[in-house]
Amino acid sequence: MKYFKSHFWYTKSQRNGIFVLIAVIIILQVIYYYINTRPNIELDLETKEVIAFQSEIDSLKSLEKTKKTKLFPFNPNFITDYKGYKLGLSTEEIDRLHKFRSHNKYVNSAKEFQKVTKVSDSLLKIISPYFKFPDWVKKKKQIKSANFDSVFSLKSEKREASTTDINMATREDFMVVNGVGEVISNRIIKYRSKLKGFTFENQLQEVWGIDEVMVENILEIFSIQSKPKIDKINVNTANFKQILHLPYIDYELCKKIFDYRDEVAELQSIKELRNIKEFPQNKYDRIILYLKAE
Repeated sequence: MKYFKSHFWYTKSQRNGIFVLIAVIIILQVIYYYINTRPNIELDLETKEVIAFQSEIDSLKSLEKTKKTKLFPFNPNFITDYKGYKLGLSTEEIDRLHKFRSHNKYVNSAKEFQKVTKVSDSLLKIISPYFKFPDWVKKKKQIKSANFDSVFSLKSEKREASTTDINMATREDFMVVNGVGEVISNRIIKYRSKLKGFTFENQLQEVWGIDEVMVENILEIFSIQSKPKIDKINVNTANFKQILHLPYIDYELCKKIFDYRDEVAELQSIKELRNIKEFPQNKYDRIILYLKAE
C-alpha cells in the first residue's frame, strides 16, 4: 500500500503543472477541431475583376500563340474556326464574325473587324497588317468622293427623280439620292435585274458595297409600288441547271433540294423545302419567289 501511495503522491507545484499541461492539451484540441470543421471559403469566379483578369490571361496566351504562327495575307471575312484558332481568336470572337457573315455582310476594315469580333487592340495590331480586302474596298474612299461630287452636282442642279418606284427607277434616278453615285446606281440596277425586281425593301441591303445609310436614304425617296412578275419554276420538273441559276441558291443548296426530291419522289407543297436538312430558313421567303411545287 505504501508502494502505490508513493507513486501517486505529488507536491502542490507538480499538481499545478499537471493541470496546466491538461489545459494546454484541451486548448490545442479545441483549436484543431475548429480549423478542421469551419466551412471552406469559396472564391467567386464571376466577379468583374476575376473575369477581366482571366480575359487578360487568355489574351496574352493568344498573342504568344499568334507570334509563333507564320502569317500570310488573307481576307478576314473568310476566317474558319481553325484559322481563327491559329490567329489567336477566342471561340466567342470567331462566332461573332460568323454570325455577322451569316447576314451576308462583310467587314471592310480592321476597325470594323474589331467592332464585330471585339478582339483586343494588341491582337488586332499583330494580325491586321495581313488583312487583304478586294480592290473595290481600297478604292472605296475614291468612290465615296466621286459619289459626293456627283450628288453635290445634282443638288446644285436641283434634279429630281423621274419616279419613286424602286422597280422603275433609272440609274440617274438613284443618283439623286444623297451618297449614291454612278457605281452604286449601276450595282442596284444590275442586282434588281438578277432578282427580276425587288419584292422586299430590305433586299437593297444585299447589293454589294451598299451600307445601311445608303439604304435609308434610298427608301426615303423610293418604295416598291409595282410588284415584280416572276415566272416560278416547278421544283418537281425543273433540271439541276435551272434551279442552280436562281437567286439565293448555290450549288450545295441545289444539290440538297434534288436529293430531297429524289427521296420523296415529288414535293406536294413548296413548304416542304423547310424539311430539308440545313435549309437556310432565313431565305425561305425569297427562294419561294422563284419556285413552286405542282
